[in-house]
Amino acid sequence: MASANVLSFTDQNFEAEVLKSNVPVLVDFTATWCGPCQRLAPIVEKIADEYAGKVKVGKLDIDDAPEMARKYGVRSVPTCIVFEGGAKKGSQLGVAKKEELVKLLGV
Repeated sequence: MASANVLSFTDQNFEAEVLKSNVPVLVDFTATWCGPCQRLAPIVEKIADEYAGKVKVGKLDIDDAPEMARKYGVRSVPTCIVFEGGAKKGSQLGVAKKEELVKLLGV
């Protein structure tokens, strides 16, 4: 079961939810057909649960939201990008360890 703390980002809500957030945001650029994305999902959910209130965590399906994927140069999935203060702070390509993503978030 997916965590209630993992948000769903789209081309339409990206600016409001991610770029205008007052806390760091971890965006998991993903796709339903992507095997490695499915392996990363529980790690992303664990971060969302453990750091709820301190950071925002969400998924953006590149097939449903191609505009944001293009804008941020996502060419393969999974790709995790951290945004802070409306700007891209860092990124991690491929399946990452929880510690790597937490370090990227700076929490």
